[in-house]
Amino acid sequence: MSNMISISNLNKTYKNGSVEVHALKDVSLEITHGEFIAIMGHSGSGKSTFMNILGCLDRPSSGEYLLEGINIKDQTQDELSFIRNKKIGFVFQAFNLIPRTSVLKNVELPMVYAKTKASYRKKRAMELLEKVGLAERVNHLPNELSGGQKQRVAIARALSNNPPIILADEPTGNLDTQASEEIMGIFKTLNKEGSSVILVTHEPDIAEFANRIIVFRDGCIIEDRKKEAVR
Repeated sequence: MSNMISISNLNKTYKNGSVEVHALKDVSLEITHGEFIAIMGHSGSGKSTFMNILGCLDRPSSGEYLLEGINIKDQTQDELSFIRNKKIGFVFQAFNLIPRTSVLKNVELPMVYAKTKASYRKKRAMELLEKVGLAERVNHLPNELSGGQKQRVAIARALSNNPPIILADEPTGNLDTQASEEIMGIFKTLNKEGSSVILVTHEPDIAEFANRIIVFRDGCIIEDRKKEAVR
């Protein structure tokens, strides 16, 4: 399979007062289309910094990041916004839904930014909500949903512009065991249908859903293990 992401000698340094913090140190790896990857590591290991760079929310201090052949460091802020909107679907631990907006409108939002026609937006949002099992909840507000249902809405929203990559940051962190299993089942299905899924988790049982586990420590990759998913 072709490389979707190529990362070479990636470094990220922050200034914390007079102290330099090396969040990432010479990280190199390749990710092919259709992989399901779990990124693990203790707090401060560099995994969140790495995800922010993968998601074009932050830039590396040095090194190279190619996303489908595009050199990210050469992109303007507007170009990065376009890449985020078209190529990456984000799922967050805190759901990040708009509270006073219906489930349907929440899912439509990335398509609004992409200037998609209103008639198609509604049709696409309805299809996605049906896909995640929430067809009966389209007119509900987020506070009328359970945590698992909110995360289903967030996944539908992430899929709205049909991005090749789904980035999920602790997507089961606020969910109970049953809801977590259901959400991971959705990610497995999406991966089987062709989506590349990259998630950050500190939970080993959640990581086991993935086909590849990458572990960070002190800004470096200390383990990169491909496996057959057990579920």
